[in-house]
Amino acid sequence: MANDNLKPHLNQNGLKCDDTKKNGHHIKTEKNGPGNGVASRQHRQESFEQAPIYVAVMTYLGFGIVTLFGYFRDFLRAVGLEKCHLAQEREEQKDFIPLYQDFENFYTRNLYMRVRDNWNRPICSMPGPVFDLMERVSDDYNWTFRLTGRTIHNAINMGSYNYLGFAENKADFLKTVADKAQQYGVGVCSTRQEIGNLSIHEELEQLVADFVGAESAMTFGMGFATNSMNIPAIVGKGCLILSDELNHTSLILGARLSGATIRVFKHNNMQSLEKMLREAVCSGQPRTHRPWRKILIMVEGIYSMEGSVVRLPEIIALKKKYKAYLYLDEAHSIGAVGPTGRGVTELFDVNPADVDVMMGTFTKSFGAAGGYIAGKKELVDYLRSHSHSAVYASAMSPPVTEQIIRAMKCIMGKDGTTEGIRRIRQLARNTRYFRARLKEMGFIIYGNDDSPVVPLLLYMPGKVVAFAREMLERKIGVVVVGFPATPITEARARFCVSAAHTRAMLNQVLHHLNEVGDLLCLKFSRKKYSSRPDLSDETDFELDS
Repeated sequence: MANDNLKPHLNQNGLKCDDTKKNGHHIKTEKNGPGNGVASRQHRQESFEQAPIYVAVMTYLGFGIVTLFGYFRDFLRAVGLEKCHLAQEREEQKDFIPLYQDFENFYTRNLYMRVRDNWNRPICSMPGPVFDLMERVSDDYNWTFRLTGRTIHNAINMGSYNYLGFAENKADFLKTVADKAQQYGVGVCSTRQEIGNLSIHEELEQLVADFVGAESAMTFGMGFATNSMNIPAIVGKGCLILSDELNHTSLILGARLSGATIRVFKHNNMQSLEKMLREAVCSGQPRTHRPWRKILIMVEGIYSMEGSVVRLPEIIALKKKYKAYLYLDEAHSIGAVGPTGRGVTELFDVNPADVDVMMGTFTKSFGAAGGYIAGKKELVDYLRSHSHSAVYASAMSPPVTEQIIRAMKCIMGKDGTTEGIRRIRQLARNTRYFRARLKEMGFIIYGNDDSPVVPLLLYMPGKVVAFAREMLERKIGVVVVGFPATPITEARARFCVSAAHTRAMLNQVLHHLNEVGDLLCLKFSRKKYSSRPDLSDETDFELDS
């Protein structure tokens, strides 16, 4: 048995058995310090200021009033004085377990429907720095909409994930994409395992591996499925997943589908994570106390609702100390951070080989669709035959594949120009400028100074609605987010800064934000510059079971 640890053969989940066997048996004695200077500096740059107490009181009061009126309206519907347009139980099914009458349905009927005009707005142009929206109105309080036939032209787009501006329609830039559509068509109509494997797919995978610094990579046609369909292939019953509490839904779904045990640690809280790792190693599996087959830490590079950046060097130190594996989702960080756009591994100057599973999407910085998994060649080869997303899903569309290749070569400078590095630097300048100006105005914003995701806290439900409508009146398209995508008391607007935004565009947005902030009393910050170092206190956490 002692010789087994010397053999780097694969276990049934595609990861090396020598590392798996160490899980739960041996712990290195290296000290888990605060990380390198870059890590400490990056963490200090994150801002999560708490709102004044009256804001929380007014937010709860607002939801309380909405809930009371919601119950009153449901009473009117029950007695037939008001028509209910949503699905509801039939009379003959009243003794069945209800399918529709839960809290989220109550929330949809009585709150979301009243403000639904702020979401799902139809656009009729590409999602560049400016876009066109189709005007629509409702005659029945947002239950249905009708188009007026008018178009709102050249609204500034502050909501799309077009970080590097590659969602564009310049003919010179898109010539190779058009050529590939002419050569291959727009669809493959087969899986990669059958007759859908094209040479450009293999070219893209090699390019991705080179870009992220991994041995091998594979691509998928859908970013969400890259997480949800590959995690079950990597871990299963008898494995433990330690997931950040703010992880994306695709990660959560993949973890649940895997059958592994899931435990949640506080966001970016290293003491919470280490306590769970220590308990997992010492106690093993419930009841049997056998060692876990694998322990997988799941985190994101940039968290899409908070704008915070993962504390990667510290997580890598813990991962090595406790012989765990690390799954890093770089959907929002790849292309968007780092001196050359290579994500948080480059931002923190860590070795990409220290990340066991590197995941990212092409839907943000690359202006396309799909996702990738990168890592050791053994892992990628295993996923090619065991991942549902690889075996059953149709291969990536050829024009989409070429768009990703075009954008990635531009970022890497392989197109013979400096356009890619110019866009990366422009995004960094725009991000820091936009964040600094919002702080100066007195808004509470979340996240890291390097994050192009900029959440602006609105808190109260009435202010969320008014903010989105006021900004649209000023021809600025924004995304507002509330429950259940955020905690019920932390509704917010989420801005996505792009390299395609000019300084004049950002100044125009900031000018209107200043006006709307004064009009709606949204400047809750009590500091000129937010300085709260952590979203969660390192010493204040509970162990989630």
